[in-house]
Amino acid sequence: MARMTPEINAGSMADIAFLLLIFFLVTTTMDVDTGITRMLPPPIDPAAPEPPPVRERNVFVVLVDRNDRLLVEGQPGRIEDLRRQTKNFLENPANDPTMPEKVTRDIEHLGQVEVSRGIISLQNDRGTSYEMYIAVQNELTAAINEMRDELSRDRFGRRFRDLTDEDLVNAIRQAIPMAISEAEPKDIEGGP
Repeated sequence: MARMTPEINAGSMADIAFLLLIFFLVTTTMDVDTGITRMLPPPIDPAAPEPPPVRERNVFVVLVDRNDRLLVEGQPGRIEDLRRQTKNFLENPANDPTMPEKVTRDIEHLGQVEVSRGIISLQNDRGTSYEMYIAVQNELTAAINEMRDELSRDRFGRRFRDLTDEDLVNAIRQAIPMAISEAEPKDIEGGP
């Protein structure tokens, strides 16, 4: 009679494989690509009428050349001053006729609010370093976020990023829009 070979119990091997799989899933981190959050404008409808021209006083021009030098409103600037300059331009506290116009709008949850028509025009050279580009973007975004925080604290008693009601978030965004226009990088002649 043939001898029977005993069966190997592989149940524990499956348990070990399962535990190793769980271990690697728990301990492994997945890198998530992050970037600058910007909403692209919708495609231009060819049948749409020509948009009205933007008045020069409503445009805050920021240029960065290939040597990472900053030119703010035609004057050499420093990255450390850009946030303050941006806020001052958009707020136009003295209603200076050379700075952006304000329009009074009735915004739900805020009431009558003066909204700046200011637009930030950012243009950089093809040779601008990535670090400088990001630094300028951060300062411009931080200026708008600080303005939103101030309005949110004034009206709702909380910072903008702490608001959980989407209606309140949208109201603040309507009162202080993220109006940053980026031109396609090109070779900037002369520079600052």
